Amino acid sequence: MRTKGRPQRVGEMVREEIARLLIDGVKDRRIGFVSVMSARMSPDLKYANVYVSMYGSESERKSSLAGLRNAAGWLRGEVARKLGLRFAPEIRFFADDSLDRVFHLEEVFRELHEHESPHDEAQSEPTEENADAGNTSS
Repeated sequence: MRTKGRPQRVGEMVREEIARLLIDGVKDRRIGFVSVMSARMSPDLKYANVYVSMYGSESERKSSLAGLRNAAGWLRGEVARKLGLRFAPEIRFFADDSLDRVFHLEEVFRELHEHESPHDEAQSEPTEENADAGNTSS
């Protein structure tokens, strides 16, 4: 019987090994600045969906993803050998745009904060007069 935690544990090891191999082993010039965000294993450990965040223009990102997909076969063998896996999982790369969405939301919040009117801020902060009015004793 398989435990539910094994795919997650193997996925984390696969993520770490792929990240290391991208730094030390892959020589494809198309692959630019890439961060391996996560690797999700199928329950039978035959597939590894690897999510990567890429820096650069849209064409540079597409080129990086193509380079990663081209290197997937070599990475598959290296990951299985280094981790001692019985079966080499098929590695499939996908773009992870969650960081882009976070940066976009931060920008929206910053713009909203900049456009708050001073009148709104004055109403939300208690003044000394308002604070003293509630402390009167008779």
